[in-house]
Amino acid sequence: MEIWILVLGLLIGLVLGAVLGVLWVRARSVGTVAAGMVDQAEVMQGLDRLSDQMQHLDRERARWQGQFETEVGRLQTETRSLSTALRKPQVRGRWGEMHLRRAVELAGLVDKCDFSEQVHLEDGRLRPDLVVHLSGNKELVVDSKVPLDAYLEAASADNEDDYRAHLRRHTAQLRTHVDQLASKAYWRFLDESPEFVVLFVPAESFLSAALETEPSLIEYAAERRVVLASPTTLIALLRTVAHGWSHEALAEQAREIHRLGRDLHQRLSTMSTHLDGIGRSLNTAVTRYNQAIGSFDNRVLVAARRFNELSVTDEDLETPRPVEIRAVERLSSAREDDRRAAENEGVPGPTVGSDTQAAYERS
Repeated sequence: MEIWILVLGLLIGLVLGAVLGVLWVRARSVGTVAAGMVDQAEVMQGLDRLSDQMQHLDRERARWQGQFETEVGRLQTETRSLSTALRKPQVRGRWGEMHLRRAVELAGLVDKCDFSEQVHLEDGRLRPDLVVHLSGNKELVVDSKVPLDAYLEAASADNEDDYRAHLRRHTAQLRTHVDQLASKAYWRFLDESPEFVVLFVPAESFLSAALETEPSLIEYAAERRVVLASPTTLIALLRTVAHGWSHEALAEQAREIHRLGRDLHQRLSTMSTHLDGIGRSLNTAVTRYNQAIGSFDNRVLVAARRFNELSVTDEDLETPRPVEIRAVERLSSAREDDRRAAENEGVPGPTVGSDTQAAYERS
């Protein structure tokens, strides 16, 4: 009976333990599911925010793409307009002259002083775009009339073959223009001009495209006394010219200072001669005056004082005083050295007024 009770108690304990275990497991599972539901809700909220941001970015992308396409279309229109305008020789010439003037201004040259535009040569038959005034009264001719038709065709080519063909034609046009400039020989009609002319190419790409097709184009032009210059090389060339002008201005100032110094020295020499003459004249006048005083005292006043002895008058006659001051004579460097040597040896030199006293005593 006791054993049965013990077994029954064990069974009841096992059942209670099993029930408690099941309840504990169920409670833990419910907590895990609840936590998972909370995490899933946060993830869904993050995905919703990400979706909103993606939609906003997509709308912004569409808006920017529309603006970009509009700007590209406008740029294409302006490019076509510029390409069409540059096909006209007059417009192309003005455009090249505008870039040429800009390069000249960037180089620091001054209009009507360092360069001149549209100069007429040979009775108006020749008219270079620009004449740069170099130091030493020399002049340099610059031309900016570059053919661009073939290059513009190459820029709008649809395939590589057409592009290469137009570039070859562009190079040929540039060679022809080099030959035309060489035949004009502008330097023959200018007194002080280097024997070459500068061909200004308004854009680096125009020249590089031609050199890509014919690398020897620069040598070809140089042999014909034509220098090909892009904006970069022209600015460097003109800055060298401006630097030469600054040195020329300094040299001119130095020459002017030399001339003024020489004139001043000559005038000082003349003035010194005049002052020396005035000094000698003053000394002569003082000597003559003192001689007259001595003669007056020895010959006239002696007789006049006898009236006092004869009681004709009681008034004494005063003797005029001689002048003891003389103008200092201008000494040459040799006489000055002699005087200083005599003073160093202890020999007394002549004093001012000694000649005056001697002249008074001689009279």
